[in-house]
Amino acid sequence: MRFTKMQGCGNDYVYVDGNAERISPEKKPELVRRLSDRHFGIGSDGVIFINPSDQADFEMEMYNADGTRAEMCGNGIRCVGKFVYDKGLTDKTDITVISAGKIKYLTLFVKEGKVETVKVNMGAPELTAALVPVLCDGVQAVDEPITVRGRAYKMTCVSMGNPHAVVFMDDVENLAIEEIGPYFESHERFPRRTNTEFVNVIDRNTVQMRVWERGTGETLACGTGACATVVACVLNGLTEETVKVKLLGGDLTVTWDREADLVYMTGPAVTVFEGII
Repeated sequence: MRFTKMQGCGNDYVYVDGNAERISPEKKPELVRRLSDRHFGIGSDGVIFINPSDQADFEMEMYNADGTRAEMCGNGIRCVGKFVYDKGLTDKTDITVISAGKIKYLTLFVKEGKVETVKVNMGAPELTAALVPVLCDGVQAVDEPITVRGRAYKMTCVSMGNPHAVVFMDDVENLAIEEIGPYFESHERFPRRTNTEFVNVIDRNTVQMRVWERGTGETLACGTGACATVVACVLNGLTEETVKVKLLGGDLTVTWDREADLVYMTGPAVTVFEGII
């Protein structure tokens, strides 16, 4: 099987052309676990199959490293844009990609014949608690109390096609995320588990973020998490609508156009290497 290893801000995935490599659905979860293993496989945060679609230009079929399906990945979808353009599967610089039934709109910025950065219209954030989903008494979970391992936190919950809980704190650098992250992920208030962003607001246009991703653990970046973070920042009056999100693997620029209720994310897409396994 041919594959391409790609990363966006260090959030790395194995990409497979689903049109060229036909793999039965029942075999994919185990294959994903094997490919994602950083000791016995290629090593990645998951696997993304790029398939034909009759609803968009391409389909993104995404799996977490543990073999579970995921709805959306902001860093992953930017790399999908680079993959299809660089490999000549399209010559358009404005394309559509469908993932878990939802279409995203990508603008590809090309330098010397290769895609360097990608801007993604991530659509409208979902704030209704029941649709995130998160269990709470209110219609939305904004600055919502939650107790994890006996400690009280405040969270703001947003879905960007996948569930996120954003938690603000003063010091994210020294956070023992591997100790607290799994307890947020599997907390009883998240029926489909959750991704959790731990965020320090630096100023009105800059935040620092670490993320515990559902089904994977801590990653160097999370595009949907960065989008959810900016939405949460604006809802809590902490930042402007355009924010630089500083991640362990690099920076993303995110804008929540509140008037149009659309979130835009811009960041890099990089090919690491290609191979056959």
